[in-house]
Amino acid sequence: MPAQSTVPRLVPIFNPLVQRLMGAGLPFGPNVLLTVHGRKSGLDRTFPVALMETGGRLYVQSPYGEVNWVRNLRASGDAVLTRERRRIPVAAVELEPEVGGRVIRDAVAPYLRRRLTAAFMHIFVPLRRDASIEEYVAHVRRHPVFELRPLTDAAR
Repeated sequence: MPAQSTVPRLVPIFNPLVQRLMGAGLPFGPNVLLTVHGRKSGLDRTFPVALMETGGRLYVQSPYGEVNWVRNLRASGDAVLTRERRRIPVAAVELEPEVGGRVIRDAVAPYLRRRLTAAFMHIFVPLRRDASIEEYVAHVRRHPVFELRPLTDAAR
């Protein structure tokens, strides 16, 4: 199990603001709101996350490692994505690090090849543009990746 990571001090300050703006329907780049049932409280918890799409599939990764939303998502196995006021129920499947490493490499490698985007991406995925797959896998061991599979009415 990954070690718990430290969340930067600004994140708890900015997340409520970002959440309100996104809840009002304002687009915020690749970010969506993810709502998950709390594993202890049973209350819904909502927070902004960056949604990655690669190969026609949707993924989220914890940039700060083993945090509460990761533990809640693991426990519940499902969530609701909200993008521009559109709610999408999803099943969440945590990926093995070997699979997650390939997903992250495919999703972020194009951004790591460009100087401007590489500087920003390095905040969340601190890997070189020529990082090996083993380095991506090691990163995912500390920063869990989930595939989010939209639920159809028949699957609910």
